[in-house]
Order: sequence, then C-alpha cells, then structure tokens
Amino acid sequence: MAAPTIPGFDYQRVQVADGIALNAAVGGSGSPIVLLHGFPQTHLMWRHVAADLAADHTVICPDLRGYGASDKPAETGSDVYSKRTMAADVVALARVLGHERFALAGHDRGALVAFRAGLDHPTTITHLACLDVLPTLDMWQVMRGTKAAIGFHLYLMAQPPGLPEQMIAAAPDAFFGHFLDIWTRNPEAIPADIRAAYLDACRNAVPSIVADYRASAEIDVDHDQADRNSGSQLEMPVTVLQQDWGAALGFDARTLWSAWAPKLAHTTVDCGHFMAEEAPEQIASELRQLVAR
Repeated sequence: MAAPTIPGFDYQRVQVADGIALNAAVGGSGSPIVLLHGFPQTHLMWRHVAADLAADHTVICPDLRGYGASDKPAETGSDVYSKRTMAADVVALARVLGHERFALAGHDRGALVAFRAGLDHPTTITHLACLDVLPTLDMWQVMRGTKAAIGFHLYLMAQPPGLPEQMIAAAPDAFFGHFLDIWTRNPEAIPADIRAAYLDACRNAVPSIVADYRASAEIDVDHDQADRNSGSQLEMPVTVLQQDWGAALGFDARTLWSAWAPKLAHTTVDCGHFMAEEAPEQIASELRQLVAR
C-alpha cells in the first residue's frame, strides 16, 4: 500500500546540506509557515492543521533529518544531529523553496529544532510556536526524582552508541508504539494507517532517532547554556502550547519560557501530547493568532 500523504500537497526532496536532502510536503499559498513534527512521528502529524492553514498560507511540512523519508546520516560527530544543525536544515529548506523569512512551528522534537532556529536565525524566523516541550536546558533541570521516570526514554537514548540502539531495534514497534499509546488521550486521533506509517518510519530510523536524542543530552545543552550565559533571547513573537506537565513535575512552565521569550503567549491545553492531531482546529487557530501578532 502507498504511504499516507497530506491530500492536496506536493512532495519534494530538497537538498539542504552536502549529501542531505529532506522530504517535504508543500501546499497552499500566501505567507510561509514551516511545521516541524515530533517523536515518534513524521510530517503527517500536521495533516489536519496543514490543510487548514493552506487556505491562506504556503505551508511546508518536512520530515526532520533522521526521520521519515528524509536522509539519515551516520552519527559521525556530536553536531550531526544537534538542533543547531537541524535548524540550519530547515532554514536552507525554506530558502531553496523561495522563502528568506517565515513563521515556524514545531512539536516535541520539532519544537526543540524550532527553538534553536529562533535563537540562531532571529532575522529569518518571523514568528515561533513551540508545542509541548521545554527548552532542552530547562528540561534536564526539572527532570528529577521518581516522577522523572516518565522520561525514561530520554535517559535511555542519552547513553553512548550501541546499547540503546540494540535494545530499541529488538522491539521497535513495542517501543515507539508505547509512546503513541500513553501520550494520546483520544486514540482515534491517530488512525491505523497513520500509526502504521509512524511505526514503519521509526523502525527504519532507530540509529538516527537515538542520535537526535543523544545530542539533546550533550551538545544541545551546551548550546542552550551558552545562550543563557550570553543573555540571548527569542526576539520574535512566541506562542507556547503545553499540557500541564508542571503540575506533575513541579515546575512553572510559563516562568521558564518567559526567561527565553519576552514576547510570549503561553497557553495550557486540555488534550493529549499529540495536540495537532487531537485538537487540530485549536492548534490552527493558535497559529493564525500568532502570525497576526
């Protein structure tokens, strides 16, 4: 069977760096907005929101480096899957497609890439939305005690190369499917064909997914710390949509995000982690409000 696609969108492979091409779905017309997916997903997580926004925006939905149908380079150094490198991919993708400046929204892993893009490319990213994450530096600082067990995968994939890849590859559908199950309040939001596409994509990308997470326990923390030390902030309007993780883990998400984003609009949502699939109308509305700021 053919893999699912976003109806009405054209698909392209776009070279963004030497030997690296991203798979991207492009649709609509108008001011550009790039949508970055999270874990354990692909660009398909944006299918409802992208179709909505395409009525008045050019919408670009790539698979991140290491995910989906995009290239998956070997982890030859710590920078290969740094969020700095992945953010540069996104900026290059938009530029090749003719957009020097654009709005950017990311969910989960994609939100960490978007966050880094906002800091590294402040004149390129006009508006920024981050869905259901904390910046990497803050995330590690709030993960403590037995309640941090909810993030066991963060610690597993932070280990040196070898063991985490072997363990996950031994039962990939069980591992990745676990998160699709426990992070979803409405299982019908991820129908069988989409779930199968996610599991197939992840099954074929274990080393690169682990490398992405490993970078977030190493080089990404260094990059965030350097920006914190220098006082760098996100200069553009920022929207953050989150579940109330702070209530469970004992932190104030709005306060943590405010330190990075002086032009912050922070909203706690009443849905599961996969909010673009569980509450697409709300997410599309929030993104429209963001780009109107």
